[in-house]
Amino acid sequence: MKKPSVLVLVRHGETAWSRSGQHTGRTDIPLLDEGRQMATRLREPLRAWTFAAVWTSPLSRASETCALAGFGDVAAPRPDLMEWDYGAYEGKTKDEIRAHRPDWRIWTDGVPQGESPQDVGARVDRVIAEARAVDGAVLVFAHSHLLRVLGARWLGLPPGDGRFFVLGTAAISVVALDPDSRQPVIQRWNDTSHLAPG
Repeated sequence: MKKPSVLVLVRHGETAWSRSGQHTGRTDIPLLDEGRQMATRLREPLRAWTFAAVWTSPLSRASETCALAGFGDVAAPRPDLMEWDYGAYEGKTKDEIRAHRPDWRIWTDGVPQGESPQDVGARVDRVIAEARAVDGAVLVFAHSHLLRVLGARWLGLPPGDGRFFVLGTAAISVVALDPDSRQPVIQRWNDTSHLAPG
């Protein structure tokens, strides 16, 4: 009998641009030293599961987080896990963008020369379909906006509803199918307790 679907989602550790609030889509920004320390601290809490598959965004901030967390030798890169393509807004902060477009919201407007919420939703739908076919838990290393859309789509919500799911660096989240009802549920979201001192 197939095991219930469980996805453990991990956002990458801190980078210079995640710290400054710059939109980091396809620019391959490395982890800061603090981000590497965060990634190492993922090892202990992730031991709570046995994973049937481990997938990572091919961008280095995610793949290095995966490696430092102890899963680099078993992880498979998945291009669909790359961050939202921010197009013309790559490297810009919300304040810089809203100086020219005061009402701009990524969750409804998308970005010029980049992806719409529906584009990102289509990518995460493919990830979800593949994960639901796996017999056992799947560990995913990826990015803030991408994982927020994944959380929304897991529940059957529109991609833009990812705006409700805040996600910190090196946070762990867990989505699953309830074993009794088979309904998609969020078991844990934005857990950063492993980063607390001591």
